[in-house]
Amino acid sequence: MTDTTSALLRRYHGELATRQQHGLWRQSSDNAVAESWRNFAGNDYLGLAQDPRLVKKAQQHLERWGVGATASPVVSGFTAAHQSLCDQLCDWLGYPQAILFNSGFAANQALLFTLLGKDDALFQDKLNHASLIEAGVLSPATQRRFRHNDMAHLRQLLAKQTQSSASLIVSEGVFSMDGDVSPTESLATIANQSGALWALDDAHGIGVLGQEGEGSISRGARPDILIVTFGKALGVAGAAVLASPTIIDYLRQFARHYVYSTAMPPAQAALIEDAIRLARTEHWRRETLSAHGEQLAQGLRDWLETTSTFEPHVGNRQPFPQLLATPSPIKPLIIGDLAALQQVNQAMMKAHIRVGAIRPPTIPANTARLRISLSAQHQKTDITALIEALKPVLASDKACEVTP
Repeated sequence: MTDTTSALLRRYHGELATRQQHGLWRQSSDNAVAESWRNFAGNDYLGLAQDPRLVKKAQQHLERWGVGATASPVVSGFTAAHQSLCDQLCDWLGYPQAILFNSGFAANQALLFTLLGKDDALFQDKLNHASLIEAGVLSPATQRRFRHNDMAHLRQLLAKQTQSSASLIVSEGVFSMDGDVSPTESLATIANQSGALWALDDAHGIGVLGQEGEGSISRGARPDILIVTFGKALGVAGAAVLASPTIIDYLRQFARHYVYSTAMPPAQAALIEDAIRLARTEHWRRETLSAHGEQLAQGLRDWLETTSTFEPHVGNRQPFPQLLATPSPIKPLIIGDLAALQQVNQAMMKAHIRVGAIRPPTIPANTARLRISLSAQHQKTDITALIEALKPVLASDKACEVTP
């Protein structure tokens, strides 16, 4: 069968062509080719991914444990290295039990697929990660999405429930595209008042927020279920869910992503524990992130606000480009127009600077942006180079065009 005779393949060709025509084509590139470039596109917030001490530790753990777990955790894949990591997580984050997964995507999907039944209700922030939204759509529960960080809307949705169904509220600690944080104390109050369980995906908060990098729980409220990932600020890979013994036991018994998947390599579990120790004790990493954020804001946002080439305010619409102020290392620079974003991104590549160029459908239409991701590994000179590379291209008229 050829590509032209299969109805499915014809459909794929058509959808791929449409994506290319709309300038939304995704592609992977070899990061090794651009190792000498300044990288503002990753999530290595604490600069641990290339830390020489962790590289050496990884070699030692591989010699001790080998390269793979060889089996599911419930068969023979769970080792003392996995248990030690769970113990460290519980000590760090103050939960009684933890369960490990191979990725944040798997952890989120396992959570919603396992804990929710057909008579249950799921309430999610509209800007939750795709893994959560997709799991909500595919789960047997009824999913309702509340406007981003809109607690009044969440209360309205909860009040509209016509039957006494069990409920789960899910939000994120730090939202990956806007870099803002959720109102955790309000979420806790609403969950308590409604009798719902509350889960928080803290993939982009863990390691970054808090005195010891404990993430969003440092802001006061503690969710019933906490999801943390190890491939961002901790620089490795994998994820964990922390909760009460009842919830963790339930996941261990019924979560297919856990029961039927090979466990993460024990050497990886041991390395994650090493990364957590550094994240907890090396406070300078978070201090450096804060300083980088201040430098970027002062050098770029102030310049944007005072440069006359940008379009004026129209009604309540903000001028473009616009640097969003965030409490996280994620600093979105909203360009608005897709063609203008591509122009800015090409200019960054010519300057050997990598920045995430984020486009619909990942984000809403007309909010195309550069997702500037800061790292403790960056130097002041890197931030200066980014600012100076952005100024000339942002000053052009094309960078200010916004599709109505």
